[in-house]
Amino acid sequence: MEMKKFYYLSTCDTCKRIMKNLYLSDFEIIDIKKEMISKEELQYAKEHFESYLDLFNKRARKIKELGIDLNTQSEDQLEKLILSEYSFLKRPLMIDGNEVLAGNSKNVVAQMEELHGIA
Repeated sequence: MEMKKFYYLSTCDTCKRIMKNLYLSDFEIIDIKKEMISKEELQYAKEHFESYLDLFNKRARKIKELGIDLNTQSEDQLEKLILSEYSFLKRPLMIDGNEVLAGNSKNVVAQMEELHGIA
């Protein structure tokens, strides 16, 4: 069975807006505040990107609170940070087999809509 998961944050209006335009009935929809991404799923997603930095929410408030300098973090440290704090995972994150998309940039949202859009 191919993995079909959609990670989002239920308190994020942007995530909810993006979800409205997607057909996700065959996806497992996961609120990252209630169920954090597993190490295995994060590692799988990372295989589709150059770095864990590509899966890191660089606007998370906790970065400043904890005094984290993302430019000095190793891949292992970035992975541990994402697994330790739900707000560090870039969202939404769509895993559809070999297709993994993360974030809410216009380009990424357009790709999500192209793959699974209702319109």
